[in-house]
Amino acid sequence: MNVIKDTSALQKMDREHHLHPFTDLKSYSEKGGRIVSGAEHIYIYDSEGNRMLDGMSGLWCCSLGYSQRSIAEAVFEQMQQLPYYNNFFGCSNQPATELAKLLVDVTPEQFTHVFFTNSGSEANDTNLRLVHRYYDCLGKPGKKHIISRKNAYHGSTIAASSLGGMDAMHQQTHGLDYVHHIGQPHWFEAGTDEDLDTFGLRLAGELAAKIAELGECNVAAFIAEPVQGAGGVIIPPSTYWPEIQRICDAHDILLIADEVICGFGRTGNWFGCETYGIKPDLMTFAKAVTNGYMPLGGVMVGDKVANVLITHEGEFAHGLTYSGHPAACAAALATLKVLQDTGIIETCAADIAPHFQSRLRDLADHPIVGEVRGDGMFAAVELVSDKASRERLAPDSTGAVYCRNICNDNGLMVRQTGDAMIMAPPLVCNTLEIDTLVDTLAVALDHTAKHYGVS
Repeated sequence: MNVIKDTSALQKMDREHHLHPFTDLKSYSEKGGRIVSGAEHIYIYDSEGNRMLDGMSGLWCCSLGYSQRSIAEAVFEQMQQLPYYNNFFGCSNQPATELAKLLVDVTPEQFTHVFFTNSGSEANDTNLRLVHRYYDCLGKPGKKHIISRKNAYHGSTIAASSLGGMDAMHQQTHGLDYVHHIGQPHWFEAGTDEDLDTFGLRLAGELAAKIAELGECNVAAFIAEPVQGAGGVIIPPSTYWPEIQRICDAHDILLIADEVICGFGRTGNWFGCETYGIKPDLMTFAKAVTNGYMPLGGVMVGDKVANVLITHEGEFAHGLTYSGHPAACAAALATLKVLQDTGIIETCAADIAPHFQSRLRDLADHPIVGEVRGDGMFAAVELVSDKASRERLAPDSTGAVYCRNICNDNGLMVRQTGDAMIMAPPLVCNTLEIDTLVDTLAVALDHTAKHYGVS
């Protein structure tokens, strides 16, 4: 792996000119960060040649790792033929057309159409436009309100961050007044003594209560991730999603599954809605659809919604310059071909994912581990100073930040969310690489426990 020699010059340039997402900009301008210069398989390399096992698949997106040559070649070949043209004014392109059909083939049977965007954020903005247009066509213009969940993440545009339920984002911008939030099915955080099934039903019941409060005639949709990823890998109790589905069906509420993180194999099936047995009307996708190689997102539109939209006259006044970009769609076609031809989703679900979950649960008895939770190829480890009371290691999640930094220093890229260590390794890991991930995390837990005087 080539090493960039003048790291200090790059870091200085970065500090002085580059504003980073979700970053304390003052702190970064003073301290700077790591320059990532290369990657192969499941490893990233910084500009000084240090190798790190990428336990986060980039940002949940590089599920097939960094050495998928066929995806890069597909993008290059498409760039030679048609580097760009728009999909406005009665035009399309071959990769976008072929990808639309392939996505319909691999997604659950109710999905018959797709609207392409560049990201999950834009896809969730698009969901709002589709939902409102749908009910306008049905002569129900009052159905405008959307229900989401606290601590949910649905993107970072104004509309998408409004759909999300993260306090820090809402404090920095005034959200849309027709978006409302109910509780998340986070049993450990709630500190409840209820059994999981009872807790799941109670939390799902908050949806019915919010619909009653707002009035069924005013509520358009409920949006949620099958598993809340950025919120801390929140695994819902088994009773939760069936009750959510029942409530949506009973009250003429569209169900939107945000599959940006769960989709394309992360939960052990192609899509999280299949893992949890729900039938959404709209489904957001992005990230792993191109293995992170190109920006692409979109909304899968179920026949219930699509049949209304395509049988009513009038323009759907929404679009994006790069919607259905030919090179991005070529990357997605190549990615889906790898998934189909190798059977990696099925193989991983049968072998690697169970090993990953089993090894992580070996950490449950560690003195600072309050809970280990996960499904498929993502998981979270909650850190505490006292298991019985669930008291945290330190204020403001600094205990988990300390643990994350130890992991990073020892060659493991994982993420800290709140007081949880979260990870989502690539599906192409082998068992030895999973063992390395868990063993490195265990060392970091030991160091963290010693640092905070927990034994």
